[in-house]
Amino acid sequence: MSENRQDRLAAAANADSLFVQYSALKLNNRLPYPVFARAVKGLDQFHFNNKKVLTIIDYSRPSTEKRLFVLDLSQNKVLFESLVAHGKNSGMDYATQFSNKPQSLKSSPGFYATAETYQGKHGYSLRLDGLEKGVNDHARQRAIVMHSAAYVSEQFIQSTGRLGRSWGCPALPDKLNKDIIDCIKNGTCLYIYTNATTA
Repeated sequence: MSENRQDRLAAAANADSLFVQYSALKLNNRLPYPVFARAVKGLDQFHFNNKKVLTIIDYSRPSTEKRLFVLDLSQNKVLFESLVAHGKNSGMDYATQFSNKPQSLKSSPGFYATAETYQGKHGYSLRLDGLEKGVNDHARQRAIVMHSAAYVSEQFIQSTGRLGRSWGCPALPDKLNKDIIDCIKNGTCLYIYTNATTA
């Protein structure tokens, strides 16, 4: 068997196993398969201390929908499905503009490694290290972190028609913030998807 044919067969087998896992996680109509597949492939593209837990944010969806997923890939379980805010200058209900620049107040897409926790002005928070040069590698400099925010709630959506917005951070609901952070901290993968462009 030729090496090219072996490669094609291996790729097909991998794609099949990914779709089986996607189906086992029951993500149909919740998270598009191509987004899930791209996130899983990134686990081998970058270094992570823990590859069993994967967090995906789908910023192609409106802020009124639950668009953050924390997945246990070893048990094929969705651990959390949550609302999550985007940056103030990324858009209103939809995040349509992204940036890696300081003071842009925009979200940054791509792959991140979760890092250490700390107590900051928003309480219990999680630092993030952007892994893609020119896309999100200024995350530390920009203080792009996970933290809780009162404007990430169903009540806020009911009063304004959308979530509130951060200064670029993927902000979480108060009631889920600590549980999510404790689940994904210290070297797991966070993948933020967008179908828009960066600036």
